[in-house]
Amino acid sequence: MTDTLVPTTTADVQTIGHLIGAESVTDSARYGRVFNPATGQQTGQVALASADTVRHAVEVAAAAQPGWRKTGLAKRSQVLFRVRQLIEERQNELAAIITAEHGKVLSDASGEIARGLENVDFCTGLLHHLKGEYSEQVATGIDVHQTRQPLGVVACITPFNFPAMVPLWMVTTAIAAGNAVILKPSERDPSAAVWLAQVFRDAGLPDGILNVVHGDKEAVDEILVNPTIKAVSFVGSTPIAKYVYTSAAQAGKRVQALGGAKNHMVVMPDADLDSAADAAISAAYGSAGERCMAVSVVVAVGPIADDLVDRIKQRTTGLVIGDGTDPASEMGPLITADARDRVASYVDSAVTDGATVVVDGREQAFDSDGYFIGVSLVDNVKPGMKVYDDEIFGPVLSVVRVNSYLEAVDLINSNRFANGTAVFTRDGKTARQFEFDIEVGMVGVNVPIPVPIGAFSFGGWKDSLFGDTHMYGPESFNFYTRRKVVTTRWPEPNESQISLGFPTH
Repeated sequence: MTDTLVPTTTADVQTIGHLIGAESVTDSARYGRVFNPATGQQTGQVALASADTVRHAVEVAAAAQPGWRKTGLAKRSQVLFRVRQLIEERQNELAAIITAEHGKVLSDASGEIARGLENVDFCTGLLHHLKGEYSEQVATGIDVHQTRQPLGVVACITPFNFPAMVPLWMVTTAIAAGNAVILKPSERDPSAAVWLAQVFRDAGLPDGILNVVHGDKEAVDEILVNPTIKAVSFVGSTPIAKYVYTSAAQAGKRVQALGGAKNHMVVMPDADLDSAADAAISAAYGSAGERCMAVSVVVAVGPIADDLVDRIKQRTTGLVIGDGTDPASEMGPLITADARDRVASYVDSAVTDGATVVVDGREQAFDSDGYFIGVSLVDNVKPGMKVYDDEIFGPVLSVVRVNSYLEAVDLINSNRFANGTAVFTRDGKTARQFEFDIEVGMVGVNVPIPVPIGAFSFGGWKDSLFGDTHMYGPESFNFYTRRKVVTTRWPEPNESQISLGFPTH
């Protein structure tokens, strides 16, 4: 929980402030509580920005941005190379911060950092990504060229489940393109964003280009309507993504708002069932299921369902769940006590709705006050059950049984979420047909979590994405820049004449 509270003076509770320009701002009328999910103990208090604080940050960003825009592209690239070097050198420090506030195990936190660095790598090539176009002699004596220019001040609203990776996906591209950024991280685990902003400063980024403002709905609402902010990037749940999209678009901003997911993994009768079971366990329960690309539904096609369910069940018994700082732990706690209780409620509803609970994570006991829950496996799930229809965002894996490939495709294509999906098969024709037929933004073939590498872009379809562009990679440079087309003619002396017709050549 991150409820508002009066500031505490306890020595072991850190105050986490905003970073605006060169100033760390901790003076706030409201604070949220930050917990270590593995212990349930409060470890921090985070300043929650008022609308006035957000406006101040935007003013600072707007004042700094023209100078950054004038900075040569080679110098911008050098800053990003240094950012990459500093993060790589200090990644253990960042991973520890992530684990302390999110709860995921250290190896998972390190993996998150590695995937974030892929986008930093991509953005170091900004001299190429920001190239314009030129055509000479499009008409007699007339040349045309097109340039990419930054938008100005942009905002990035990032989720709790990837406190380092998603900021690196957003802010690195925005900064590479010449913009100034207001980063509003989740107030549940805010310290990673502050750490990253300091690394950008250490790498030579001018003050005011990357500002971190913590907050809740009051801060977000100011971001959505502030006229100086020209674009908003968001990752979160579908209801909030819709709200961000409609509010910001109504205010005339560019918006990319990534929402929820219900990722299906189809297992064909010819698949390697051991590989499929391993993949299902890894993709469903990694990071306690708190991933927008987590597999939450296995679609068992034909007669292999019983065998597949049994293999998945066997593998759940060996999972080690514990404090993320313990090297033996494979899965950590959920982010809050409310999240844990919400996940448990879906297992309750599965029983009520007639599904079969094969493994019940509610039954596992933990010697800790942390927000732990065991993994659950639910069989005989059908559309219309809450456990199927909702995004659970926790370690609950559902199994839906279907009779054919076409039934599996229809099931997935009728779902309102369309973030990621996968098919496990040994048959190339089936894999190719699945890729062609499926109406989902990211597809894996024998790959359970098909998150693209940094040279491609990330994003789903339908209720998983609101906006026209995907995140990071090539589409992100399109999002954070606007095109300007210049038509040039240098006439000879005394060549001009009056013509009221529309020019054609």
